[in-house]
Amino acid sequence: MATVLCVLYDDPVDGLPSTYARDDIPVIKDYPDGQVAPTPESIDFVPGEMLGSVSGELGLRKFLEDAGHTLIVTSDKEGPDSEFEKALPEAEVVISQPFWPAYLTAERIAKAPKLKLALTAGIGSDHVDLQAAMDAGITVAEVTYCNSISVSEHVVMMILGLVRNYIPSYQQVVAGGWNVADCVSRAYDVEGMQVGTVAAGRIGTAVLRRMKPFDVGLHYTDRHRLPAEIEEELGLTFHESAEDMVGVCDVVTINAPLHPETENLFDDAMLAKMKWGSYLINTARGKICNREAIVRALESGQLAGYAGDVWFPQPAPQDHPWRTMPHHGMTPHTSGTTLSAQTRYAAGTREILESHFASRPLREEYLIVDGGDLAGAGAHSYSAGNATKGSEG
Repeated sequence: MATVLCVLYDDPVDGLPSTYARDDIPVIKDYPDGQVAPTPESIDFVPGEMLGSVSGELGLRKFLEDAGHTLIVTSDKEGPDSEFEKALPEAEVVISQPFWPAYLTAERIAKAPKLKLALTAGIGSDHVDLQAAMDAGITVAEVTYCNSISVSEHVVMMILGLVRNYIPSYQQVVAGGWNVADCVSRAYDVEGMQVGTVAAGRIGTAVLRRMKPFDVGLHYTDRHRLPAEIEEELGLTFHESAEDMVGVCDVVTINAPLHPETENLFDDAMLAKMKWGSYLINTARGKICNREAIVRALESGQLAGYAGDVWFPQPAPQDHPWRTMPHHGMTPHTSGTTLSAQTRYAAGTREILESHFASRPLREEYLIVDGGDLAGAGAHSYSAGNATKGSEG
């Protein structure tokens, strides 16, 4: 029987909700590209309830314990004395989330001789040292597409929030004020702007589709060019590189995976190529943007606004400068863990575990590393040999 080590974020301050704002959530059976949503044999949770925090346990306890496995759930993941590190030597499966990543570095993988499966409850596996996982023969999987639309909705919200100066206007109301001029002094229309995405995978393409009705110009850059029919349908302009694209865009959104080619991509030099007073949205990974360069660009006015919900490290320390820099719209890493998304990634996690323990092949689209090589979604997003190092440094 196996030990399953699951790292989830803390419960709400007042505990799990006793009631919820909605009685149900829409049932999503298929994704826009035709991929089937998670199809576990059964579930032991109520869709739409809090599953992603410690007490929610991704709805896994009954399933695992009925099968004789041991489930350890914790939010304590940092340092050699953490509950995560103490339990790691016995773990056959490690489950983590992008929102509260348990960084599986090469050193931690070396301390986990029984580890067979590193499973991301969500999408994005850069918190795992993929090269170390390949070398150790560990399967890395994630619940591909489960929260891609959730993130794309968050991106659109942040674009509108920054351009329309929503947060300061809301704060004016909360503070009891009514100075319309202060609210609109940094407010513009999105209509007519040029919007570009760095990477046009599932999230990036979903953002482009959602922005098209705003009557904006749409641009993208990606290592894999989209089919001509999609470019024509959405009126897209393709650019060979981010450097080529950012200078023509009023809004740039980053939707790329973290690897050596994207780490620190938006540094002082890249930001200087952007339009003066442009907006940058980053719901991908914090390390794609240089922390200090972002602050400098906002302070100088090179950027009119920066919003995102990804940081490094996560959780961000109290003194992280992105908490206090001007004209920002930062959130904790919440874009992909709505109650709707939790239902899908909990179901997908259950589906992957059912296959793992039955020695059945995992769905190809769920695979990042398999049999010592990049596979599935991992082969599309990453390059062989470019270790993510579990987001160290």
